Amino acid sequence: MKVIINLLFVFLIVTSCTAQNQVSKEKNKEFQYDNNNPKLVVGIVVDQMRYDYLTRFDSKYGDGGFKRMIKEGFNCKNNHFNYIPTYTGPGHTSVYTGTTPKYHGIIGNNWYDKEIKEMVYCAQDDSVQSVGTTNDAGKMSPKRMKTTTFGDENRLFTQMKGKTIGISLKDRGAILPAGHTANAAYWFHGMDEGAWITSTYYMEELPKWVLDFNASGVAESYLKVWDTYYDISTYTESGNDENLFEGGFKGKEKATFPYDLAKLKDDNRGFDILKATAYGNSLTTDFAIEAIKNEQLGEDNITDLLTVSFSATDYVGHNFGVSSKEIEDTYIRLDKDLERFFEFLDAQVGKVNYTVFLTADHGAIEVPAYLQSMKVPSGYLNNTETRTRFTDYLNAKFKSSDLIENISNDQIFLNRRYIDSIGLNINDVQESMVNELIGYKHVEKVFSAHTMTTTDFTTGIESLLQNGYNQKRSGDIILVADPAYISYGKTGSTHGSGLNYDTHVPLLFFGKGINHGETYDKTVIPDIAPTISALLGISFPNAATGQPLGFVIDKND
Repeated sequence: MKVIINLLFVFLIVTSCTAQNQVSKEKNKEFQYDNNNPKLVVGIVVDQMRYDYLTRFDSKYGDGGFKRMIKEGFNCKNNHFNYIPTYTGPGHTSVYTGTTPKYHGIIGNNWYDKEIKEMVYCAQDDSVQSVGTTNDAGKMSPKRMKTTTFGDENRLFTQMKGKTIGISLKDRGAILPAGHTANAAYWFHGMDEGAWITSTYYMEELPKWVLDFNASGVAESYLKVWDTYYDISTYTESGNDENLFEGGFKGKEKATFPYDLAKLKDDNRGFDILKATAYGNSLTTDFAIEAIKNEQLGEDNITDLLTVSFSATDYVGHNFGVSSKEIEDTYIRLDKDLERFFEFLDAQVGKVNYTVFLTADHGAIEVPAYLQSMKVPSGYLNNTETRTRFTDYLNAKFKSSDLIENISNDQIFLNRRYIDSIGLNINDVQESMVNELIGYKHVEKVFSAHTMTTTDFTTGIESLLQNGYNQKRSGDIILVADPAYISYGKTGSTHGSGLNYDTHVPLLFFGKGINHGETYDKTVIPDIAPTISALLGISFPNAATGQPLGFVIDKND
């Protein structure tokens, strides 16, 4: 009897173990998605990168960065933004949502909120708290973005098993690409701290690896002399080092190499000075590598996403301009950072296991003062003169200037309640203002909200304005300046228009599932998210208007 009981006990144990193994296998099977998908997708946005930086500095690039992407991947040579305004917040959002501000709602970096009657910031969220600092720099989230990203869709598709992490020196460059469901977004807080931070939207405290990185002294190690990577005499693709068109740093008389960052930091917001040098991108690369290692990104068959925005290029461009030695050196050094980043991915994730795309959030204009010296039509808008003339018109036409609530981002927001209270028709007021403003110096075009919402534009600047016009958030009047005329200082570059210098940016795909080749066919920024979604076999972002670029995807991989 005892033998029978023992045999029965053994049978039950074996049966139970077999059942558990079967359940385990079924569980694993449940989360084993298409093994042919990349284990890791890396989205790279280079802030303020014009397309011609790929070609102009080509002879200075090595074989492992930009050139590797072009040689082994696919180069879309005629890639453009298809909306206005071309700013950082809208740019990063459009790359990852596959649509334009008309739908995703990020109409600028800052904009006038018509409901609360004040300016708001695209990533601002006072309902969350800073993590990693006591400064308010961490009170950020993606709540103002109205749509999903392809990272969100990948998270939903994998039942939240695939990770998403966003990294950038800028909060908006980390938060908006990562989406609403991201595991984490980290950005760099300079000043006297020099630390990577986040918000309680994602977590209550920083992971140990982030704390260790912040305590490691890596950021401080870049407070050193910034000199050219190669002999400055070989930098023939840029202008003279000393010129009239660059800003430079406080505490240094001339905007010329070299720059002793340790000595200059106290006059330039401490660690924030790193953001405006090539070393800001190196610091971002260091942190991205640590994120991949410590978050185990790309270590299983469920696709993870890392979004990386290299922001230093934008700060350098704004400060020194498109044709500066500083911008050339920044891209030479970025190319080196990309090379070591790809080599790390090869070793850590596996050369055949990851996919990368690289693009920009906007381009940049040549410094208008420089263009003027070359006899190219260009210049600077006199906003004070325009406002004075416009106020005089309001008082003469409507006996009041109270019709205006706000003027920002080349838009005029009307006080609709006041206009209604004095018995005026809003469409008539808009049309009158359009007819007035079109006569102003260096105003190329003017459109009303009524026109934007009742006319279907399919080509030209008008179409780009419409793609950037969000009926709920945009203004009543939209102004377009003459080409190469900007509201900015006399040194450094800026952006925001629908002209080619702001819209034409790189688009490179590289890695698993990507064809080798190039095209001059026009592609647009909202095509990126549907292309990656198609590659992964997941739902497109919920408001995507772009189309998947089928010629990019290698259907045999």
